[in-house]
Amino acid sequence: MTTCVTISVDLKRHRPTTTLRRSVALPSALLGELDSVAPPELRTNLNRLVIVSLQEYISRRRQMAFESAVADMAEDPQVQAECAVIARDFSATELDGLEND
Repeated sequence: MTTCVTISVDLKRHRPTTTLRRSVALPSALLGELDSVAPPELRTNLNRLVIVSLQEYISRRRQMAFESAVADMAEDPQVQAECAVIARDFSATELDGLEND
């Protein structure tokens, strides 16, 4: 006789995660400064504080890359020409009598 057992798992709530353990050497002065600016709920959990800090760092770097790409586009003569065409095409709508928003 064979018994079949079915286990149901809500995958949205129980996603398997991969955690890599790394050892890092941090200067004590840096840890002291970090402790002085960290939110109270993270001061006692260095692991969580490092995770949050790295997430913020990644977000900042992505934002900087985006801003740099936008600045590069603003300097591009082809983009400037296209913007001039769009502005010209929509210039009639500027005469709609509405205040600028």
